[in-house]
Formats: sequence, structure tokens, C-alpha cells
Amino acid sequence: MPAIQLKYLRILFPLIGIGIFVILYILASFYYPGGSNLDHQSTGFDWLKNYWCDLTMPIAKNGSVNASRPIALCAMVVLCISLATFWYYLPYMFPSMKYKKWIRSFGISAMAITFFLFTDLHDTIIHVAGLMGIIALIFTFSGLYQNNLLRFFYFGIFCMAMMLFNYFIYELNYMIIAQPVIQKINFTLFLSWICVMNVQIYLSLRSGKISST
Repeated sequence: MPAIQLKYLRILFPLIGIGIFVILYILASFYYPGGSNLDHQSTGFDWLKNYWCDLTMPIAKNGSVNASRPIALCAMVVLCISLATFWYYLPYMFPSMKYKKWIRSFGISAMAITFFLFTDLHDTIIHVAGLMGIIALIFTFSGLYQNNLLRFFYFGIFCMAMMLFNYFIYELNYMIIAQPVIQKINFTLFLSWICVMNVQIYLSLRSGKISST
């Protein structure tokens, strides 16, 4: 592999990390004893009824010790580190943007707080990390638009709209029966957006179109 590719290969760490997270997520689901908010007596992890956070709880919804927790927590660590790394590298896409440091600051802070989502402060973590994440996203959308990266801009706006929709469902307890599915759709869309931008950063740095300085 040419030296220039090795030099920038670290940029793809978020992409690799997200892939590892997905594998661990699926693996953890096989060890979940059972139970959901809709059916406490169900067996196993139901992709239509269970939330991601169910896998991280010490006790499953059916009252059993949650064997999936160690794997799910490892997945959470990998995801938070991967996304924090992404927020660090993202400003490379906006070489002339004045407020690049705010993307890093708020994005990395949001991921650091999100790691504690599995604690008793679950709801507070959602609010605080969500607010920081939105601020980071607003600066990101500004950078994408100013640099004419419109396909990433519109995809990101759609992802943010879906996340806000999911948040309002959670807060208003409306259509709650569909939220586990909506949550997974949000996960898929948002992580896909992160992955395609991560690849774009890597390709742009490797080709010399943007600089890492």
C-alpha cells in the first residue's frame, strides 16, 4: 500500500468503528434474555419492540440478568470513540470555515456524555448530549452548505429531521409503539451519513483536495 494511503488510513477509523459497533450490536442481541416495554414476558431481543438501550441494562425487561450487557457496553464504547474521532476529523472538509473548532468541541463533548446513556441519568443524558449534538450539526450544515457539499447537506438535514421526530415521539409518548423501529431507522440513516462523509474526507485528503493542517 502506498505511503500516502497509510498516512491517511487513520481517517477511516470512524467507518471501521461503526462496522465493529454494528457487529457487536447484532451479537449482543442474541444474548438478550427477553422482555420489552410492550411485552415483559417475551423471549429474546425483538427488533420491532426492543430499544438499543435495553441491551445495556443490568436487568432485562423480563426480570432476568441481562447477559447481553457486557457486549452492548463494549459496542457503546466503540461507537462513542468512533463518532468522537469523526467529529475531530470532520472540520478537514471545511478548510476556510471560521468556526471549525466548535464542531469538534460540541461533537466530541456530545459523544463523551452519550457514553453514560446506560446509567440512571438516561433521560438527562439524552437532553444534554442531544443539545450539544444539534449545535455541532448546525455548524456542520453551515460548513457543508458553504463548501457546496449539497448532497451531504440535504442528507444530513433529513437525518436531523428524523432524529427530532424520534425525540418528539419519546417526549410526547405519541406513536410509542413504533418508536423502537423508528429508532433503528434513525441509527441506520445517521450512521450511513457519517460513513459516507468519512469516506469523502479520506478520499479528499488522499487526493490532496483538502489538507489536514
